[in-house]
Amino acid sequence: QVLLEESGGGLVQAGDSLRLSCTTSRRTFGQTEVAWFRQSPGKEREFVVTTSRGGGGICYSDSAKGRFIFSRDNAKNAMYLQMNSLQPEDTAVYYCAARVSRSVVCMSKADEYTYWGQGTQVTVSS
Repeated sequence: QVLLEESGGGLVQAGDSLRLSCTTSRRTFGQTEVAWFRQSPGKEREFVVTTSRGGGGICYSDSAKGRFIFSRDNAKNAMYLQMNSLQPEDTAVYYCAARVSRSVVCMSKADEYTYWGQGTQVTVSS
């Protein structure tokens, strides 16, 4: 079982930055494909960034490109999402997700991921 835990959310103003973290107790974290998703009230969960271990690299949503940066540290069983130039439309609960797989492309649908964190709230005021 993969247990994921997010942290780093909060209330910021438009233009500010936040760095989200996701840690896991799973020792084989390096064998998982991971992703960040977010969900706003009344909306479906959408991908922010996903990763592929089979050559697809790192895939950002259009809204995240150029502003958000994904990174992971397998030695620390952790991954991060650096979010810059935050806007009110970025307000959402952010989730980290993982799947034990090796895909050649980035998987961007929520139901393709098996393990989820509890989410961390990000609120951006205008």
